[in-house]
Amino acid sequence: MHNEDGHGTVDRLSAIVTNSLDTQAKTEDLARLAYQSRTQFHRLFRAVAEETPGAMRRRLRLERSAYQLAHTGMSVTDVALDANFGSLEAFSRAFRRAFRTSPSLYRRMRDPHFHLPSSNKVHFLAPGSPTKRGGDMDLFDRFAGNDSWHTRRLLEYASTLTEEQLDRPLPTVVELLPWRESNKTLRQLLENIIFTKEVWTAALSGAEMDVNGPPQEQRSPQAMLQRLEKTDVELHRILCDVRNRSAWDDTFVDALCEPAETFTFGGVFAHIMTFNAHRRLVALDALRQLGVQTEGFGDPMEYEESVAPWERHVTVKTP
Repeated sequence: MHNEDGHGTVDRLSAIVTNSLDTQAKTEDLARLAYQSRTQFHRLFRAVAEETPGAMRRRLRLERSAYQLAHTGMSVTDVALDANFGSLEAFSRAFRRAFRTSPSLYRRMRDPHFHLPSSNKVHFLAPGSPTKRGGDMDLFDRFAGNDSWHTRRLLEYASTLTEEQLDRPLPTVVELLPWRESNKTLRQLLENIIFTKEVWTAALSGAEMDVNGPPQEQRSPQAMLQRLEKTDVELHRILCDVRNRSAWDDTFVDALCEPAETFTFGGVFAHIMTFNAHRRLVALDALRQLGVQTEGFGDPMEYEESVAPWERHVTVKTP
């Protein structure tokens, strides 16, 4: 796996970990913040970050500890407690394994390098350090991240419903799209959100796909959530590469169309975000009509407040 693969997903998941360094949160607590089960969160995190959530948190705490030892007047004991180690002895053993030296000797060395090896390049950022522009959150991150984040929330809400509720005809059906698409039940709405991403991911990657959609057993909220996570990793990888090359106006041939058509990358991304936003809002209204207590409206500003994936640093507490 290349480091840039799943960059947006790495940012989103790593932010949840970095914001938990001063808490006693367990993996299941972090999973809830990502609106995933513990198993889903652990599997996806390891797949895209090449590190488990627990391992990343331990590494970031040790990087922060190394910075504190070299750049602050905190005692070694206070540094150990700040890193949430139960004892000075446990901290010293972990620090020596990571940095190949004791905390006391590291302090005397004043080594300016406090980052441990990591293939995902997510590290503790010292206060006052310049933020790399490549890690900033741009409009692509906001739109793509919000769409994935809100869709996951909708699927989590839908997983609390019965089969009858998922397939109950909606009292009001809004048909605004210029192509034939069935949106008469909540299940169909959610399926169209996921299927749209799958179709365009296949078109962008040149992969083959059954345009009739997956079998019925792949249309439960839990199965759709797994499909979403899978297609998001590939779709974000492709579009992040386009973003990094400033190639939004470049074109590609969609061989899934009959006959094949040519589109721009930017046009396809805008298309996915626009029509999935419509579907998400209709699905949100359907959930509320079915009695589900939902929060928010899928606003990108809600996404920023809840996830803040651009914040890849951890603030040091100074004595």
